[in-house]
Amino acid sequence: MDKPIIIKDYNANWVLKFEEEKNTLKAIMKEKAVAIEHIGSTSVKGLGAKEIIDIMVGVQHLKDVEEFIEPLKDIGYEHLSHAQFPNRRFFRKGLWRAGTHHLHVYEYGSKEWSSNLLFRDYLRTHPLVLQEYQQLKRDLAEKHHFDRAAYTESKAPFIIDTIKKAENDKNNL
Repeated sequence: MDKPIIIKDYNANWVLKFEEEKNTLKAIMKEKAVAIEHIGSTSVKGLGAKEIIDIMVGVQHLKDVEEFIEPLKDIGYEHLSHAQFPNRRFFRKGLWRAGTHHLHVYEYGSKEWSSNLLFRDYLRTHPLVLQEYQQLKRDLAEKHHFDRAAYTESKAPFIIDTIKKAENDKNNL
């Protein structure tokens, strides 16, 4: 049976878990990892989240990821192909539907790279939007208790709208 979606209160240890994993990833990917960022809800102080550390790695070329599939597998990451996301390489660590880490690899500076940072940073600097997102996540977790796909899909309009607001703010500076 799938693990239920549970939104936990913010935990400062999430940052420490990210930093530990970042160091491990740097040791494997070396200079091919142009940047490694903590993204997702666990990266936003004060925001409740599923206890999954989302990590984003920026590379110059997505084809470079091929050389890391086996070394990442050796430390517990499973490479998963998602045809609907051709500009991302995705790895999961932990049990199916109960993972501990998600690794998203994008070309550094790509639209996907920038959008993830815009969303994270907007939540970090707009407490009311953070509260609104937290309530949405809790409501959706209750509504889609075991349906992660529906939960994720239902958050998408809020995320897209927030990224647009962040882009507008950035363009008006």
